[in-house]
This record gives sequence, C-alpha cells and structure tokens, in this order.
Amino acid sequence: MARLSLHHLDKRFGTHAAVHDLTLDVRDGELMCLLGPSGCGKTTTLRMIGGFTVPDAGDIRINDQSIVSLPPERRPTAMVFQRYNLWPHMAVASNIAFGLKVRRLPGPEIEEKVRDVLALVGLPAAARKYPHQLSGGEQQRVAVARALVLEPQILLLDEPFSNLDARLRVHMREEVKQLQRKIGITTVFVTHDQEEALTIADRIAVMHDGILQQVDTPSALYARPRTLFVADFIGTMNLLPAKALEAGRTLDAGPWRLALPVGHWPDGTEVTLAVRPEDLVVDPEGAAVRIRRVINLGHYLAVLLESPATGTLRMFTDKGGSFAEGQDVRVRIARALAFRDPDVVEVGGPMRPPVASPAPHS
Repeated sequence: MARLSLHHLDKRFGTHAAVHDLTLDVRDGELMCLLGPSGCGKTTTLRMIGGFTVPDAGDIRINDQSIVSLPPERRPTAMVFQRYNLWPHMAVASNIAFGLKVRRLPGPEIEEKVRDVLALVGLPAAARKYPHQLSGGEQQRVAVARALVLEPQILLLDEPFSNLDARLRVHMREEVKQLQRKIGITTVFVTHDQEEALTIADRIAVMHDGILQQVDTPSALYARPRTLFVADFIGTMNLLPAKALEAGRTLDAGPWRLALPVGHWPDGTEVTLAVRPEDLVVDPEGAAVRIRRVINLGHYLAVLLESPATGTLRMFTDKGGSFAEGQDVRVRIARALAFRDPDVVEVGGPMRPPVASPAPHS
C-alpha cells in the first residue's frame, strides 16, 4: 500500500516560480501522469518527490508519513530518468544489482532478485549483455528493472520514452502500463506528450507555469476541461471569440448564436468559445462556411473550414460525407464550452467523446 500526498509545494529558482502551491494526492496503485508543456514544473515536482530537489515550502507524505527531510537513498521511491544512465562497462545484471550491493544484501539473494526482475520486464536472457548490445527499448526496460529491484513503494518515471522512435514509444508505453498493473505499484509519470498521458494514465494532473490546472481522468479532461488552458492543451480545440447579448441569454460567436443560461453573464461580456472539431456538424440550417482543405486521416476526415468572422476551424467527421476544397457548406455548433476564466459554462449539453483519438495539439 502506498499513497502519495503533496501538500502546498513551492519551488523557486531565483525569481522563477517553478512550482507554486501544488497540492496533489496519488492513490494507492494509481498511475498518475504529470502533463504539461516544457517548463511547467512537472519534472521539478517529480524530482522533489524523489529527493533530488529540495522544496522551498510544503510537505511530501507517503502513507501519511513525511519524507520531505529524507535524502533520496532513504526514500521509498525509485526514479527512472529521461536518460537511462546505464553504466556502459557493466553487464545488465551488474547494472541492476548495483543498488542491492550498496544495501549489502547477500550475493545469492541479489542474484535471485536480479533474475526475477529481468523475467518481470521480459529480458530473462539479457543478464550478461552490455548496454551497447541492447536496443533502445531493451535499455529502457533495464532502467525500469533497476528501479523495481529495489522494491520501492513509489515508482517515478521522467519522460522515459523520449529517446525512442515514435513506433517504439507506442509499444513501450503499453508494456509499462501492463507491468504497472501487474505489480500494482503506485507510479508518477512525467510527460509533455498528451497522447501518451491519455493512453496510459489512470488520472492526469495538468500543469502550466508551475500551477496545477486540473486533475482528472483522461475522458473527463477531454470532455470537461475546467480552464481555457486545459481546453486548448488537451486534444484539438477550436477557439472563437464570443460575446454575451440579449440580456445575457445568448452568445454571439461570429456567424453562430448560441443559448446561454439566463443571466449568466451581462450584455457585452467577452468570452472564449471552445468547440471540439467533432462538435461542428453539417446542417442545412447552420452558418455558411467554406471548405479550405480536406485531410484524410484514415477512418475519419479533418476538414478545415473558414469564414471571414472566425478564421480557420477544424471539423472532424466520418468518411461518409462528400467534401471538396472550395465547397460552401452550412455548419452548426452542436456543443461547446464558454470560458471566462475561472468561469466556464456548458453550451448545448455535455461534450461528446471524440470520433477518434484526440489529435495532437497544434
């Protein structure tokens, strides 16, 4: 059993606030992803959990016991770094056994633990090989094995797939997720890749400029983002300027007018309307737009639309329709979210799941 709690963590580097007032609970056996753009504070947070960076304020607790004053070697955590840091002059077995030797475990026990963990990560025959004889994916597994052999309560992974090619990244994240489920270890995983986070995480903590924006399941983050940053960062989102009109009963967004909860915002309030591409729907009663480009993405189409009032918008639709560049079509907004941070209003009912896996943010 291992529950991790971060309480009001702060960390500054000079005048830069890397992490500000971060409070987060990670459940026993959960795989929690820290997700955000470069410089958002996610790796600093992971290093504070592991003891490699000292927080300026706040507490870190595992099973309600503070570990914030303990050095890395005395914490019940193990970290897999972005660079695997395997010693090139040591065979795989020696790389994995190093931490056990530091703990002065008997030789036969070390051999047994190394053998067991190599079997666990699917490399039972690699003990006598050297790192240069392994593929990138195999080196990554050895790095994970070296962490797991110490039997930590919390496993920390700092962008462990960033050095792998795209195809191998997909394969390895599935393997790590299966391994994490098999052994049930509480895991904190840092990534800037939203597809990676949406694929493997039980829950995702989205960070921006050192501040925790939202913690939720992948599906909830996609469907119900609570801030404009999360809405724009997770998946693909169309953002349109909009204004409250008619005593706050409607939203004017270019060629579209949408109903608002009565009196939610006064007339003239400027907001941002966030519309998923799958919630733009061809409808003869909709607003007129022109198709600029049609992109075949396999089992669905991405249609780029434009109008003088909105600029370019993306619409995801199935391949049953007939679309051509330069064609004029009418489109309605089926559902959307209106943001005036920290306030958010759902327009037109709950957001639907995507027609396909969310496309990378661009």
